[in-house]
Amino acid sequence: MAYVTSLFARKMVAAAGMGIDPKATLALAGIDHDAPWDPKVMITAAAYYEMLEAMAKQVDVTELPVHVGASMRCDEYGALGLAWKAAPTLGGSCRRIVRYARLWTGVVAYELRTHPRGTLFILHREGERRLGLRLSNEATLASAVALGRQVCPVPFAPLEVFAQHPAPRSTAFHEEWFGCPVTFNAELDAVLISDEAMERPNILGDKGISQYLAAHLDAELASINAPPPIVRAAKDAIAQSLSEGAPRVADIAKGLGLSARSFHRRLSEHGMNFQVLTEETRRELAEGLLKDDRHSLAEVAFLTGFSEQSSFTRAFKRWLGTTPASYRKSQT
Repeated sequence: MAYVTSLFARKMVAAAGMGIDPKATLALAGIDHDAPWDPKVMITAAAYYEMLEAMAKQVDVTELPVHVGASMRCDEYGALGLAWKAAPTLGGSCRRIVRYARLWTGVVAYELRTHPRGTLFILHREGERRLGLRLSNEATLASAVALGRQVCPVPFAPLEVFAQHPAPRSTAFHEEWFGCPVTFNAELDAVLISDEAMERPNILGDKGISQYLAAHLDAELASINAPPPIVRAAKDAIAQSLSEGAPRVADIAKGLGLSARSFHRRLSEHGMNFQVLTEETRRELAEGLLKDDRHSLAEVAFLTGFSEQSSFTRAFKRWLGTTPASYRKSQT
């Protein structure tokens, strides 16, 4: 079953103001209104969505998710928030979220993808595009921008924001707050960030502190994140097929004895989707192969499913912020 932190639900209720009964609304998600705010207290994603949908029957929720996203602060995310602040650049901050988001949620996975205009910071959330999920997605996109503004030394606005769901009655508030066009009915949920912004040094960026926090998060992730059998089996199958090129979901599912639909559903139960799982497998395999000098860079590119070494280099730099050659040198 998929879970999210109760912090998000509490923020939504607080932002809704006097139009709802906060105690009764939080109770819908199984949260005790009078208990201390503890982001480590988790609730089911289904209960969270149902709570948001109940709120929408009582108040106008058009602007609510953006207000909530804007209210998020780095320090509320514990060590992950500190790692976001301490990363040397905004790109480094985004890579922290891609790697460690599972410490906070089991329903969302993140991806960085190269775009002709910059880099897409993509939110993957499986499930029916019900109102609760749509509101949650908007809040998550807004929180990514809000956290970016907290570490950027100059005013920050993305180039464009994309949302898969239909537009609300009015989009004026969204575009004013994001400071860029917001495209609804898009093919993905994402924030498009310029290369200049991704490479700009963070206000409190500190390489040493960042490495220390990353080690701490790696240990925390390892302690709670032993891959479920379906994820482990899928990663093994993907790794074995990469030398033949980018794997197809239908082929991997068939090899595991599942239909593509059942495979997607099983992965989504663990906050994962096929595209993110493939990227993660490629990255982990590349890191391991680069530690072995017997494999040339071209061979590593081939074994991780890239037809050209230049494509592999660009992907690796997106994953870890450095080139494969520099990474190999750092491991010796």
